[in-house]
Amino acid sequence: MIVHDWPKLTIAVAAGKGGTGKTLLSTSLALVLHAAYPGRVQLLDCDVEEPNAHLLMRPVLQAEVPVTVPVPEVNLEVCTRCGACAHACQYSAIAVIRQAVLTFPNICSGCGACAYVCPVGAIAETPRPVGVTMSGTTPEGIDFHTGRLNVGEAKSTPVTKAVKRLAREDLISVLDAPPGTACPMQETVAEADYCLLVTEPTPFGLSDLRAAVETCRAVSVPCGIVINRHGSGYSGVEEYCAAENLPVLALIPQDRKVAEAYSRGEPYLAHDPTYQRVLLDVAENILTNYRNERGE
Repeated sequence: MIVHDWPKLTIAVAAGKGGTGKTLLSTSLALVLHAAYPGRVQLLDCDVEEPNAHLLMRPVLQAEVPVTVPVPEVNLEVCTRCGACAHACQYSAIAVIRQAVLTFPNICSGCGACAYVCPVGAIAETPRPVGVTMSGTTPEGIDFHTGRLNVGEAKSTPVTKAVKRLAREDLISVLDAPPGTACPMQETVAEADYCLLVTEPTPFGLSDLRAAVETCRAVSVPCGIVINRHGSGYSGVEEYCAAENLPVLALIPQDRKVAEAYSRGEPYLAHDPTYQRVLLDVAENILTNYRNERGE
C-alpha cells in the first residue's frame, strides 16, 4: 500500500499523441488517489482545446470565468510613429508603416513590451477574451478544474495557465495534459513533480514517446511510462525504455471491454475493479521515484 505521508505532489499525465488513453488514465488515477486519500485530490483538465475529462468525471461545474490577455491599443493622437514598439515586439504583433500603426491581437503574447518601451505613453493594454475556466466537484468529491479556448484562437497557453492557477497547493494534483509535445503540453508539464507518459506498443507510439521523453528532460521533470494496449507483440517501446533507464510503471493489456466502457464515459475502474490495484502500484512507484530523485 502507499505510505501515508504522501507529499503534495503534482502529477502530469501526457502523451506524444492523442488517442493513447491519457485522459482515461488521468481520470482513473485521480479516482484511485481519492479513494486512498479522500478530500485530498484535485484533477485539472489542461487540454483546453479539446477538454473531455468532464465526460468521465461528471463534475457539477460552476459559472464560467473569462480568461483574457492584454493587447495593445494605440492612441494615434499621441503616437509619434517612432517604431520602438514594433522593434520590441518579438511576435510582430504591432507594426508601424509610415503614418499607420497596425496591431494584430491574435498573435499578441500579452507581454506588455510595446507599452513599456513607448517613449510617449501612447499604448494602453486592454483585455481581450481568449477562453474560459470552470471549476466544480465530482460526485466522489474530487476538486475539478477545466478550461476551454475560444474558437479561432491561435494560442492556448493563457487558458492553460489560468486553469493551473486554480489549483490548491495543499492537494495532490493530477494534470491531464494536451496531446503532443508543443507549447500547450510543455506549459502543463512544466513545474510538475512527475510526468506519466502514456504510450502504445507500435513504431508510431515509440516515435512519439521519444519526443515526449525529450520534452520532459528539457523541462527537468522526471517521467515514467505506462504502456497501454499492451500485447501486440511489438517490443520496441520496452527496449527503448530499458536502454534509456525509464521506469515502466504499468502494462495495461489490450482489452475491448475497456474501450467499450470508455465509449460510455466510464473510467477503467467501472469496467474492472482490479485496475485499482494497478493504479495504486503506479502511484506508489511515482512516490518512490520522486523520493529517489530528491535523494530521500
